[in-house]
Amino acid sequence: MKYSILLTMLVLSLALWGCASKKSNTQQPQNEQASAQSTNGSGLTPFQMKNGIGPVTKEVKAGPLNKELAAKGEKIFESNCTACHKLGKRYVGPNLQEVTSRRTPTYIMNMILNPEGMTHKHPVAQKLLAKFATQMANRHLTKTQARAVVEYLRSVNPNTQK
Repeated sequence: MKYSILLTMLVLSLALWGCASKKSNTQQPQNEQASAQSTNGSGLTPFQMKNGIGPVTKEVKAGPLNKELAAKGEKIFESNCTACHKLGKRYVGPNLQEVTSRRTPTYIMNMILNPEGMTHKHPVAQKLLAKFATQMANRHLTKTQARAVVEYLRSVNPNTQK
């Protein structure tokens, strides 16, 4: 009886593992798989290494500071981000005052819009998760809202020309 339960569990485990392997291989078109695998050890493309993984798949150019968009972003930041992020100091999450000097606007937007995917696949996000030991919450913002938050973060960065 004991062996039959163990054997059943083993067969089920192997079947589930086999299904998961087939599913992950079919999620990306083959040409994307080949290109991603040939780029680096993490399996990410150079674009993804620089700009993160998520719904923003084209590089966002910052341009001159948009004060109106930054004001909208400040409201969004205050209502969605300040429980974990403070400007000028470490809190539950990293200090974001100079994040726009360290990361591209596209990377920041992908981190906001896809935090679980980023910490699952992106080496920089994985290091941040290890350092802060807290998964960033997905606040389910839109791309427009995430872009406004980026503009706000640019406005509070002392290195941004205003």
